[in-house]
Amino acid sequence: MKTVTLSLLLLAAAGGLSDSTTASGLREALKLATERAVASTSKEGGFLDNPRIRIPLPGKLDSMAGALRAIGFGSQVDELEVGMNRAAERAAAEATPVFVDAIEGMSFQDAAGILRGSNTAATDYFKRKTTEPLRQRFRPIVDQAMQNVGVAKQYESLVGQYGSTPFASVPKLDLTGYVTDQALAGLFKIVGDEEKRIRKDPAARATDLLRQVFGK
Repeated sequence: MKTVTLSLLLLAAAGGLSDSTTASGLREALKLATERAVASTSKEGGFLDNPRIRIPLPGKLDSMAGALRAIGFGSQVDELEVGMNRAAERAAAEATPVFVDAIEGMSFQDAAGILRGSNTAATDYFKRKTTEPLRQRFRPIVDQAMQNVGVAKQYESLVGQYGSTPFASVPKLDLTGYVTDQALAGLFKIVGDEEKRIRKDPAARATDLLRQVFGK
């Protein structure tokens, strides 16, 4: 621990800042990045209208979707994809408390690693600390949201239609688990984007403390 603390102090001193100021700046940067990411992904269209994180139908459904489109069920297939993305948007809104816990629990070792790390070192920290808590929090929300927007019924209906076609083999799929994992991947991608902005773009450093730690 002494070595880690010394490393942080040296890094802070190199920029003329105290270790407490540097640590506070890191926490503020993490808070800002996650707040922006949650706001971006949880709004209507946050997943659906963003091609970088839009959730497609899982690969296991490719043949089924193609066959259903060929026999006139294209709009229903599209509705299924829309519903999956709407569910992810609702789940993303619940991420903030988990991120806050991870920020408050950040150690000197974590802070030093983030300071020395890549442009997504903080995002990698969040992945290590929050993936499982977020998955546990997201899954029931995704499941309920998919029920509310009719994804489950839509999926069951499409599977029934596909199953009635000759030689059809209905793929086994945990659709809730798939949407949950895709929602997490999309959220972390946006957190990473926000972290890069704060590190590289002075205009993204919205507070005096961030400008002290990361430069003007």
